[in-house]
Amino acid sequence: MAAAEQGTQKAGHKNEKVGEVVSTKMAKTIVVEVTRRVAHPVYKRIVSKRKKFYAHDEQQTAQVGDVVRIIECRPISRLKRWELRDVIRKAVQVGVEHPALAQSADTREKKTVKQRPEAKGQKPEVGSLKEEAGARKPEARGQQPEAKKPEARGRK
Repeated sequence: MAAAEQGTQKAGHKNEKVGEVVSTKMAKTIVVEVTRRVAHPVYKRIVSKRKKFYAHDEQQTAQVGDVVRIIECRPISRLKRWELRDVIRKAVQVGVEHPALAQSADTREKKTVKQRPEAKGQKPEVGSLKEEAGARKPEARGQQPEAKKPEARGRK
């Protein structure tokens, strides 16, 4: 019986968590945010709770936004007690064009936008702008500005 126990060691069930990668800024380390839904103890309403775990990523395969599975392991550093097991779903890359789409974009005609006369090289007349600005003042229209009447202060 002792020989049977030595040959086959039963692997203990390690704690697993599934979460989203929120940071990959450290070397061989990812930060995984795990969200769980629990009932509030007093109000009995479902509440989302989030916790961040530092996990070891040896091959640096995970990217921000990936959904990953992490398993518990021995302490690797002061904060790392988890390691990446596998990437469940890759994140959608924004701003990266598919090669087939890039080729079709080259064959499309570019739309031309009508430009204002100023943009085509025609400059606006400087005199007309000054006249418009002066038209707002009463002196420019040939009228006298209203004189302010002195206000009486106190009783006399």
